[in-house]
Amino acid sequence: MSEKYYITTAIAYTSGKPHIGNTYEIVLADSIARYKRMLGYDVFFQTGTDEHGQKIEEKAAAAGMKPQEFVDQVAGQIKTIWDLMETSYDKFVRTTDPEHEKQVQKIFKKLYEKGDIYKSEYEGWYCTPCESFFTESQLVDGKCPDCGRPVKKAKEEAYFFRMSKYADRLLKHIEEHPEFIQPESRKNEMINNFIKPGLQDLCVSRTSFSWGVPVDFDPKHVVYVWIDALTNYITGLGYDCDGQHDEKFLRYWPADVHLIGKDILRFHTIYWPIMLMALDLPLPKQVFGHPWLLVGEGKMSKSKGNVIYADDLVKLFGVDAVRYIMLHEMPFAQDGTVTYELMIERINSDLANILGNLVNRTLTMSNKYFGGQVRNPRVKESIDEELIELAEQTSKRVEERMNELRVADAIDEIFTLLRRSNKYIDETTPWVLGKDETKTDRLATVLYHLLESIRIAAVLLKPYLPKTSERILDQLNTQQRDYESIKTFGQLEEGTQVQEKPQILFARLDEKEVLKQIEATQPKEEKNETAKKKPEITFDDFMKIELRVGQVESCEKHPKADKLLVSQINIGEQTRQIVSGIAQHVRPEEMVGKKVIVVTNLKPAMLRGVESQGMILAGETEKMLEVVSIDQLPVGTVIR
Repeated sequence: MSEKYYITTAIAYTSGKPHIGNTYEIVLADSIARYKRMLGYDVFFQTGTDEHGQKIEEKAAAAGMKPQEFVDQVAGQIKTIWDLMETSYDKFVRTTDPEHEKQVQKIFKKLYEKGDIYKSEYEGWYCTPCESFFTESQLVDGKCPDCGRPVKKAKEEAYFFRMSKYADRLLKHIEEHPEFIQPESRKNEMINNFIKPGLQDLCVSRTSFSWGVPVDFDPKHVVYVWIDALTNYITGLGYDCDGQHDEKFLRYWPADVHLIGKDILRFHTIYWPIMLMALDLPLPKQVFGHPWLLVGEGKMSKSKGNVIYADDLVKLFGVDAVRYIMLHEMPFAQDGTVTYELMIERINSDLANILGNLVNRTLTMSNKYFGGQVRNPRVKESIDEELIELAEQTSKRVEERMNELRVADAIDEIFTLLRRSNKYIDETTPWVLGKDETKTDRLATVLYHLLESIRIAAVLLKPYLPKTSERILDQLNTQQRDYESIKTFGQLEEGTQVQEKPQILFARLDEKEVLKQIEATQPKEEKNETAKKKPEITFDDFMKIELRVGQVESCEKHPKADKLLVSQINIGEQTRQIVSGIAQHVRPEEMVGKKVIVVTNLKPAMLRGVESQGMILAGETEKMLEVVSIDQLPVGTVIR
């Protein structure tokens, strides 16, 4: 029997339609699940919806609906979007499923009878959106430390979980299993901010609302929504509290990875492991807290007017293009930012040009010179070896990246092969070889190398761009489509006929036209929200910003992004490298020698692989951008 691999997403909260930041997680998990299946693993991929809690009860009431009716509607929306994005989940669990609710009740009762849950009274600060209680000391500026929203004082009878009983055991597990919490920075945050200061016993029931799983031996209480939600990872497999487990649970548990957003890491790396310890169950092998996918200047919210939905993007760009943008634009351990302009640029440069144009050119030449027949006379030259070696190494490089869940980096490895193939065309000049009858076999060999490199790349793209991968392999008319076939170069069948008329995989987009189309469909109220003034700041807030006069010593275009410039700027005591999104308005040579105002205490950031150590000030309207410049003040002068 093949090795098992159990991967889960956090179940989506049914408070409303999921935006692309929510959808990113299911697409990310899907790419990992598909990749593992391609390698031969027995994969079980679970997702679903989290449907209980006070927030849901309030949302349903505001909509004039019963809670069950409300969550049925939203869960349907979520499942529709997950299916639209071609996600290959094996189980879609809902926390209103009767079997799940039954097991939640049994788990709660078992822990109560064991003494790990006890009855008392709770008084503290409650955040309704997060469904969480906090002590006074845990609040940040009097607000929820997780979401920053207002909290309200609450006092009620409640059941509590003895978290402190398992704190030392949990800390020991984390320290002995360095892979348990990833990325590494997330682990340190959990240990230093929550475990070492001392775990408080957790409030695990509520009486102030009714939309939840009732505590069967004390029905005025409903089970804390996180206890309810987290147990889906075992109930979805057929866990039974009485020991009559489904064979799926016996086969797949423990999970190989829980893929979650970084904002719910505490629940998954503290509450959930302690629950499992109390149930005498093995802990998941890894909890991976992925960063957020941001739009424009920050996290998506309706109040900012920057919410983007996956189904709207699919109408504009197609499923695989949207999958590519989501997966490729997310760094491993920090938030990724997308804009419509960036999406269009990626589709044009990466998908239409590097991938689509390579496939189209190669198939067109194969049809032109050999009637579409695949030939390999093996007339090699030294220039071929670099391409062949890279093609054979690419699967290993992708595997190394995927073993660390560095999905964006894995995709980059495939595109490195595609870029090298495009360069190989320029180096071998097939159009020149085609004019010399004595070079026919050399030409056939060159085209074979290109077709085989495309095949290898197409197989490797299956987890990320599944439909595009199949379209490419169909055009090559090859049966060699599995992972084993790409480990050795030269498996593309000789004598087969490639497709006579190559398909356009990704059409180039006109940025102005697409943006005009988006503008026409954007709700007016959302457009107006983006123009709202930012909140007032104090003088002390402003004084935290350090501004200095800097002089641009050199400036060049970013190697991977057409809209970015990379400047070396002398700020007095040192020279800083600063990346700016101004290339559409300013030529690099215009920047050299200019005195600019630099934010010098901005945290460094990686922008498309290049570190930026500050920011230059600029003003922008809809039609123009101008860098703020200084004439008389010397370099290094502090601006106040």
